[in-house]
Amino acid sequence: MLIVGDSLSAEYGLPRGSGWVALLTRRLAEEKLAWRVVNASISGDTTSGGRTRLPALLREHQPRVVVIELGGNDALRGLPLAMTQANLTAMTQAAKAAGARVLIAGMQVPPNYGRQYGEDFARLFATVAKAEGAALVPFLLAGVADGPDAERLFQPDRIHPTAEAHPRMLANVWPVLRPLLRS
Repeated sequence: MLIVGDSLSAEYGLPRGSGWVALLTRRLAEEKLAWRVVNASISGDTTSGGRTRLPALLREHQPRVVVIELGGNDALRGLPLAMTQANLTAMTQAAKAAGARVLIAGMQVPPNYGRQYGEDFARLFATVAKAEGAALVPFLLAGVADGPDAERLFQPDRIHPTAEAHPRMLANVWPVLRPLLRS
């Protein structure tokens, strides 16, 4: 299994082994599911960076499942939504062409980006997933960023979740990922 993500999957600001990807690796072992997880996430990465890196990662690791957790940095940089969508589509198609099942982890942006931009941004993940037949986690930070104790679950930068939030992130991913792990 290959995880291609940004700081949310790369354990930015967290003790090693406390992020959702590390928790996923432990969960797989606990459930005696023989999956090797390759975390190819890079803090600050965009969908353009992921799209550029993905072909080599697919050749090297030959994953049966690819989780794409990118797009948040595109929005933070104000990149065109059409570009983000095109990159996610290309990544999903490349992973599928390599024989992998794909899960897209969606993201949302804070309301200060404007209602329309926020809605369009959130929708593009579902649009790509539906068009490409990929699995979708609508919002990786559900129950974290939109919960009653959201402020407590973020590092001082108010962008990166604390270690305490990562089990919730895995809880958002697991029910969508689990069916993709069939033999």
